[in-house]
Amino acid sequence: MTAVFSHGRLRLYLLKLLDDGPKHGYELIRLLEDRFLGLYAPSAGTIYPRLQRLEVEGLVSHTAAGGRKVYEITEAGRAELRQRADELATLESDITASVEDLSALAGEIRTEVRGSVRDLKRELREAARQTRQARWAPPPATTRPPSNGAPRPTAESPLLAEFDQRLAAFTVEVGALVRAGRLTDTQLRTAIRLLDGALEGLRRLLR
Repeated sequence: MTAVFSHGRLRLYLLKLLDDGPKHGYELIRLLEDRFLGLYAPSAGTIYPRLQRLEVEGLVSHTAAGGRKVYEITEAGRAELRQRADELATLESDITASVEDLSALAGEIRTEVRGSVRDLKRELREAARQTRQARWAPPPATTRPPSNGAPRPTAESPLLAEFDQRLAAFTVEVGALVRAGRLTDTQLRTAIRLLDGALEGLRRLLR
């Protein structure tokens, strides 16, 4: 859970969202995700236990609709919102600041990922070039041809063609994922580690 919702503040914000109208748990999750510009989304395991607690406290009630529980704020819940109006205003301000911080961090991470992708693309192209040169180069004069008579790979080698196709597909897909901007901070950090690991693996392979 994002730090802005520590100390029971998520409970208060759920009441605020329900004050705008009845909603089921999935809608509340999506509203919170939208509020944080997709940079944070609470899990069902975070939302539903709090809704159940609010119901036990008499602050919300629910009805069944289409196989889902639809939650609605009660008069007691509205009374709590009125009593904690100043706290709610502070919470809204903190959420705005948190979204700005998360957006800035996500922008920095995306920039780092793009840089890593560019570096990886250059390394892969260089690896492909060196591989082709090594495979197409004629053997030294003192080297005998393979005893089994197997032909050396050529520019038309199926393996080399497959390598080029995989490299192009990888570049396009990674670039699309980054440009989409839907990766969470955790996913972006994981992507950076994966790119670094793939690049190091290729370097070791070509030593």
